[in-house]
Amino acid sequence: MGSSLTCAGVVWALLSFLCAAASCVGFFMPYWLLGSQMGKPVSFGTFRRCSYPVRDEVHQATVMLEQCGRYASFQGIPSLEWRICTVVTGVGCGLLLLVSLTALMGCCVSDLISRTIGRVAGGIQFVGGTTSLLSRVRATLPTMNSGYLKFTARVCSWRHLCI
Repeated sequence: MGSSLTCAGVVWALLSFLCAAASCVGFFMPYWLLGSQMGKPVSFGTFRRCSYPVRDEVHQATVMLEQCGRYASFQGIPSLEWRICTVVTGVGCGLLLLVSLTALMGCCVSDLISRTIGRVAGGIQFVGGTTSLLSRVRATLPTMNSGYLKFTARVCSWRHLCI
């Protein structure tokens, strides 16, 4: 099997795959914002959260549920900005994976990637990376004043803001 990529193209393919994998892992992990509440470490991302308060109806008290999980539904994500971020970041990660996997296939299959396809793939990769990054920044900054983070303001330690 021959390669349709130059040496620089192979390096681009490998780095693209590593960056796409890191972006997807960062998207799925619930560690965007870290803090503590009721003496327990708390973290959450756009659609996942760890150690969150729930109402115990039996004892009529709020207790910390020390586990990670998703929101029950898409509408359960408490902020419109975070719902938009979930969709846009997911699309960005998908574009990054599409380009990186195509580039990796180009390492093994001859004549798969031409100069034009490489340029288009680079443009798609730029759009995917930019959308993914900007949606995370856009979703995190305005929500600092949203009802969701006001509700959890005592949870968050803003110096640990992780995007």
